[in-house]
Amino acid sequence: MEPGGQLDMQQILAAAAAMQNQLLSAQQELADAEVLGTAGGGLVTVTVSGQGDLLDVTIRPDAIDPADPAESAQSIADLVLAAYRAACGAVDDLQEKTMSPFAGLAGGMPGIPDLSALGLSGGAPPDDDDETGPAGPPAVGQG
Repeated sequence: MEPGGQLDMQQILAAAAAMQNQLLSAQQELADAEVLGTAGGGLVTVTVSGQGDLLDVTIRPDAIDPADPAESAQSIADLVLAAYRAACGAVDDLQEKTMSPFAGLAGGMPGIPDLSALGLSGGAPPDDDDETGPAGPPAVGQG
């Protein structure tokens, strides 16, 4: 603060730039992270990015019952879904842990004006047509 009780705009902008760099670093950490989810005692493993994108699905051969392919297909579909949900839960935890230091910054802090209008986030707005995320994967056919 300046002697007259005024906020020093240079200090505010420097603090905002530092917070932006920390936020971008946290976002990159999430983008680079890979989280595993398993189901069926490891019969199915999925890999999901820290941003919730499905990256890989691994199905062990012993998950398939050659005597009943229809039942195997349904069981595998259920296991993939369960593994994906487990991975998404772990991603949610990772995102919360990584982003929690930034919670509430958009609304400003006591004594500091709201800086959200300055457009310092550096990120694009969320993509509304993204098919991954909290809603889960596209529906698996049942019939």
